[in-house]
Amino acid sequence: MKIQISTSANQDLVDGFHFYEKQSEGLGAYFIDSLFSDIDSLKIYAGIHSVHFNKYFRLLSKRFPFAIYYLIEQNTINVYAILDTRSNPAWTRKKLK
Repeated sequence: MKIQISTSANQDLVDGFHFYEKQSEGLGAYFIDSLFSDIDSLKIYAGIHSVHFNKYFRLLSKRFPFAIYYLIEQNTINVYAILDTRSNPAWTRKKLK
């Protein structure tokens, strides 16, 4: 299966990178590597995750408090958002609309 990351989800990754890089030099790169590893795992495990907001599958990152929201459409896994799980659920719901 092919994986596509939306512009919005890509921006979520960039924002996370900058946040963690400010915490400690090199941590931002580790964040990106970890999240891409989680995203790559969707080639094997797409569709087994719980459904949230009546539509999106949600994969929780193994190393960071982030959730990857995706849909499977035809033969493509579309990643729509990569959001901090510590955020207000109302904000998450709004972001996914």
